[in-house]
Amino acid sequence: MKFITFGEIMLRLQPEGFKRIDQADRYDAFFGGSEANVAVSLARFGAESTYLTKLPDNAVGEKCFKELRGEGVDVSCIVRGGARMGIYFTEKGASQRASTCLYDRAGSSITTLRKEEIDKDKLFAGAGWFHVSGITPALCPELADLTVELMKEAQLKGLVVSCDLNYRKKLWSKEAAKRVMTECMSYTDVLIANEEDVSDVFGLKADGTDIEGGKLSENGYIALGRKVMATFPALSHVAFTLRESFSASKNGWSGLLCSKKGAVRSRRYELDLIDRVGGGDSFSAGLIYALASGQNDEQAINFGIAASALKQSIEGDFNRVTVAEVNKLALGDGSGRIQR
Repeated sequence: MKFITFGEIMLRLQPEGFKRIDQADRYDAFFGGSEANVAVSLARFGAESTYLTKLPDNAVGEKCFKELRGEGVDVSCIVRGGARMGIYFTEKGASQRASTCLYDRAGSSITTLRKEEIDKDKLFAGAGWFHVSGITPALCPELADLTVELMKEAQLKGLVVSCDLNYRKKLWSKEAAKRVMTECMSYTDVLIANEEDVSDVFGLKADGTDIEGGKLSENGYIALGRKVMATFPALSHVAFTLRESFSASKNGWSGLLCSKKGAVRSRRYELDLIDRVGGGDSFSAGLIYALASGQNDEQAINFGIAASALKQSIEGDFNRVTVAEVNKLALGDGSGRIQR
């Protein structure tokens, strides 16, 4: 199956180690973005993965283009042009100090992308799955319209459509997000989210859950999944990531998948975080890959959460793991013993 993802990729600059920006005199550089991260993960799983975005026609854009291609992603539908690539700065948190992100993305190339620049026949040829996140329509009204149009066309062509809700309050208001994402749900089969995003965008809450206190209610999430599916009947699945945040360094990590068959929770992992950026995207990719491969709900949620647990042990946005490595963890081998 050919998978398509659509969205912005950015240049991430991060002070070495755990330094703050006002301490830094050098930065590690990575490329990353929600949908690009999903595309790379799927390619590393051996899937045919096509990524749609717009990159500046300069040295930075070319470096990004080559890196995506080197990861096995089909870059033939990427549009070139626009003034710049968006940048974001991260400070890695530790212990009780939270990680932070500072964005510098105004006027980035993707905000100039128009539907006339996209070869839709080439993009959708042979495809079976289309994925987007709530970040893309938040960037500008034109991208909101384009996201809805592509989701609608994908559904009409018989593709499975997935959407990671991914609410970003620095990009748009809750009111704007609710209006656009409600329309997107008409064309979505698989919704991926966390409780906070569902609450912010749709006003639906999980009872008995305290995110900041690290308290999660499985029954509350099951009830929330039923509320979401009742509100948006086009959905076949709703997947939640369940992060118990004890500190910036230690999290509990699991997932829940709801469908018309019922709900199933994944195995739970205790994570000593190396880099949590891209953790949700690696979950999306794992879940998408598993569902598209015909795995049942229990297998799919365990594959997705195992993939994302591994990602959070790896520096950078991309999840550089194989299907075999994910399966090994999903089947219970999380000892971390050296492999010889």
